[in-house]
Amino acid sequence: MPKDAQIGWLTEPEDHDYPAAMSYLTLIFDEARAAAYVQKLKQAQLTPFKAKDIFRACSLSLLGISNKHVDRDREKIEAGKKLSPVLLVRGSEGKLIIADGYHRLCAVYSYDEDAVIPCKIV
Repeated sequence: MPKDAQIGWLTEPEDHDYPAAMSYLTLIFDEARAAAYVQKLKQAQLTPFKAKDIFRACSLSLLGISNKHVDRDREKIEAGKKLSPVLLVRGSEGKLIIADGYHRLCAVYSYDEDAVIPCKIV
């Protein structure tokens, strides 16, 4: 896919993204706090951030295109299918937590690190 190709985005996260975020967040926080974050994410407005800035803020490594989930999201991009927005939580000490959407972020970054990604952030 050429760098100037458009990556399509849904206007809201998919329903299964919130339980996925809850599953991940309960590894970091107690269940009540994780549930509160998920509820806030459901109510949050979309905010755009560049892929490279999300990576810098979360301090995670970029997964390669050999990862099956990243590959699946790359196939969606190439097929012109829209991706679900990324769910983010501002953690302690300024560290960003990707509650859901890590593989989508990696897939998008592999095409264009400056791509703007719609996110819900709390």
